[in-house]
Amino acid sequence: MPDERAGDFWKDMALYALGDMHLSFSVDKPMDIFDPVWKDHEKKIEKYWRKKITPEDTIVLTGDHSWGRNVKECEADFAFIESLPGRKILLRGNHDMFWDTKKTERLNQEFAGRFFFLQNNFAVYEGYALVGTKGYCYEGKDSIEHFLKIRKRETERLRVSFEAAKAAGYEKFLMFLHYPPTTIGEMESPFTRIAEEYGAEQVIYSHCHGKERFDDSFKGEVNGVYYRLVSGDYLKFKPERIL
Repeated sequence: MPDERAGDFWKDMALYALGDMHLSFSVDKPMDIFDPVWKDHEKKIEKYWRKKITPEDTIVLTGDHSWGRNVKECEADFAFIESLPGRKILLRGNHDMFWDTKKTERLNQEFAGRFFFLQNNFAVYEGYALVGTKGYCYEGKDSIEHFLKIRKRETERLRVSFEAAKAAGYEKFLMFLHYPPTTIGEMESPFTRIAEEYGAEQVIYSHCHGKERFDDSFKGEVNGVYYRLVSGDYLKFKPERIL
């Protein structure tokens, strides 16, 4: 029988993704100074989230959740996210200053039942292991030596995530990054090679803002892996269904 909840028909639970919400309910960081598409973007997020996502669904938020520099400054942003329906899995972005990678386990304890923080671990959705890390790509802002150091660290963290899922018996993987999987012009990277090595079905990433950056990396199928860009402004703040 149809369920008239929200004026829609009943549907199976689904997996969604959305990145780069850049919330700032407690700090002065207006995003519309960069592009008019960001004007009242919090209202757009809420509108489309509630339209698409039910309490039974899961959404992976692929980083840059809040401009808050610590958990205290993020409280209002977290409250906003928590008020929206669905199970929330959070990935670390380059602007998530509240998230010390050494304290991921503490965050998962503190926010148990509210959020799951995906770092050096994995989450589960319908027989899939959801693995991921922040990632890294070269954007000309640091030295090559520093870039290679950070990228190596992030690939090691990604392997930890995959291996933990494998050890638990999982064979189907969805891979999440904050940064794009390749640097501009690359046809492969350590991240794409890991995705192929472990047989990830999809790689979902964000970070790329503005039309001039939407084609920085792969979209669509490459070497048997399907790549999706889920940056907020790219999606017009509409969560993307993954499964």
